[in-house]
Amino acid sequence: MGNSEHLSVKGFIESSFVDWQGKICSVLFLPNCNFRCSYCHNADLVLRPGALEDISFDYILKRLDDLKEWVDGVCITGGEPTIHPFLPRLLAAIKKEGFLVKLDTNGSHPEVLSSLIENGLVDYVAMDIKSSLVEEAYQKVTGVRNIIYAVRESINILLKGAVEYEFRFTVVPCYHSPDDIYYIATELNGAARLRLQNFNPAHTLDPLLNTSHAYPHEDISAYQQKVDQILSIKQVQ
Repeated sequence: MGNSEHLSVKGFIESSFVDWQGKICSVLFLPNCNFRCSYCHNADLVLRPGALEDISFDYILKRLDDLKEWVDGVCITGGEPTIHPFLPRLLAAIKKEGFLVKLDTNGSHPEVLSSLIENGLVDYVAMDIKSSLVEEAYQKVTGVRNIIYAVRESINILLKGAVEYEFRFTVVPCYHSPDDIYYIATELNGAARLRLQNFNPAHTLDPLLNTSHAYPHEDISAYQQKVDQILSIKQVQ
């Protein structure tokens, strides 16, 4: 791929059964993020990407070619992939090899998301929701000001249904109450799915959260059932 000297991949999982539901995928981890979510589990990618070795994209393409009979697609995650100008070239190279592409994003760059969808460079998008869709709540979690308009625009792009998608929400007790979870579900009016992810208090970006407690797994399951009910009512309406 041309101009590959500007392309930086910091992690490569050859096969995963958990990153794309119903598919076996390879996973590429891109460095850096414009958010500073305290519960993030990829702290090195966010805070110290220069300390991580670059993985040759030529090597990745060779391994993907070897895995063609086994792997369905490639998941691009981070960090935040949409902050990188090389992302369209990266996705085009992967699509050229015949793989499906899944993009993980925080929704902070709707113009990039829209362009990728319009140009057929993504087949599935997983967008992380950080909190209720108000400026103060989002700033508290992400540490970023004036981001909620962009997040809402990305949500609206996905709700149009031009590409298959899901919203994901990591539930952290110190930030999110059960009522917050249900309110977020009502805000995502018409969404196909909102998948709850339980907070894991280990190796977080903010070390203070390593001593925090997560919700019991049975509570998360109950919250997910309620969220599914809320979304189904919205879709019927």
